[in-house]
Amino acid sequence: MSMILFLLKIAFLLGLLGLSIHRTHFMSILICLEGMMLILFLMMATFTTSTNTPTTAILPILLLALSACEASTGLALLVATSRTHGTDHMKALSLLKC
Repeated sequence: MSMILFLLKIAFLLGLLGLSIHRTHFMSILICLEGMMLILFLMMATFTTSTNTPTTAILPILLLALSACEASTGLALLVATSRTHGTDHMKALSLLKC
C-alpha cells in the first residue's frame, strides 16, 4: 500500500509542478487543478479502504462533489474571461482593470 501512496504523492507533486510552470493559459491551470483534485480523491479513497472505518467513507464522495463544483466554476470563469478579453492568456488579465 505504501508504494501506491508514494506514486499518488508523486502524481500530486507533478500536478503542482505543472501548475507552477504552465501558467500561460487559464485552461492549463484548470486542468492541473482538476488533476490535483482527482489525485486527492484517490488518496482519500485508498486511505478509507486501508483504515476500514465507516465514518470516513463519505469523505471521498464529498471531495468529488467539491471538485465538480470547482470545475464548473472554473469553466464559467474561463468563458467569462475569454468573452471579455478575447483570450485565455493569463498575461492579458489584470486586477487593476476591474
